[in-house]
Amino acid sequence: MSSFKPCRTLLISTAIALGLTAPSFAAASTAKGEISIIQVMAMLDQAPSNPAANQVLTAYLGGIGETVGVMVDLAAKPEGSPLTACRTRIALDVKSVRRALETQPKSQWQQMAATPLIVRDMIKRAGCRLTD
Repeated sequence: MSSFKPCRTLLISTAIALGLTAPSFAAASTAKGEISIIQVMAMLDQAPSNPAANQVLTAYLGGIGETVGVMVDLAAKPEGSPLTACRTRIALDVKSVRRALETQPKSQWQQMAATPLIVRDMIKRAGCRLTD
């Protein structure tokens, strides 16, 4: 068993936990209680003109971004033997979030969790290579 599997499991678990932590503006709506794509898209649409939506969106995306960054750093431990290599820095912005979520058919937006899609997109865009 590789030493990386617990880190990968922790990354996935953290991403899922973020999806289950629903801010008051974006109450959970999927059958599993996760923040749905439609809720995040609503926050993205309302954020420019609605301070509450902007605050919730900032907190939600900030939590995802910070957690993924920490998990990638933890996966690279112990020092000198990185288990995760990324070509560029992990980054997150509203344009990339919108693009990542829009890859899914609109018919699935109500019941599809947004957080795992955002996390996968961040890792892919940074060119992270998860190795054993």
